[in-house]
Amino acid sequence: MYQPPHFREDDLAVQHALIKAHPLGLLVTFGSDGLEANPIPFVLEASASSLGTLKAHLSRANPQWRNFDPAQEALVVFQGPETYITPSWYAAKREHGKVVPTWNYAIVQARGRLTIRDDPDWLRQQITAMTEMQEGPRPEPWNVSDAPAPFVAAQLKGIVGIEIEITRIEGKWKVSQNRPEADRLGVSAGLRLSQDDASHQMAELVDARGALPRE
Repeated sequence: MYQPPHFREDDLAVQHALIKAHPLGLLVTFGSDGLEANPIPFVLEASASSLGTLKAHLSRANPQWRNFDPAQEALVVFQGPETYITPSWYAAKREHGKVVPTWNYAIVQARGRLTIRDDPDWLRQQITAMTEMQEGPRPEPWNVSDAPAPFVAAQLKGIVGIEIEITRIEGKWKVSQNRPEADRLGVSAGLRLSQDDASHQMAELVDARGALPRE
């Protein structure tokens, strides 16, 4: 991933926080049919290895788990908040007009060897962890045990587990750090006028990163 120094994020805790907040990762593998990519929800076990371990499952009908080359690294891309940035928000537009649009985003890329886990106990633990992670904040969380046991057992037969011990991880927070303070303030104000959550999340990132010392 192209990494200008002022956008680079090397703090593992910050990288892990993005993965947990945005667990739907794009799983990219290389195999007999070339590159293959599928969006897969992951559970991150941060303490399972030095950089963390990703756990997920695929439909048994999905050919990706059969076709990948185990000698090659798998790549998982986790996309955080992302927004279009109009130059109309920049103070520089009013000063000299030498500005262009851009896109702000926060993203994490994790790499490691993919291991197949075709075991009912492992799969049950994985889907339980995923369910608890998503259902926990709900007023009346649904539990895997709410479904009939024979039904759950039948569903487990239709999926295959995957595990990736992360061996390389990169974070990139492109959130207007390269702009003068007046432009950053304009971006933040413009984003906060939007109605969507992603714009408000991005405004918070612009404010937070603008206050950090630059390299």
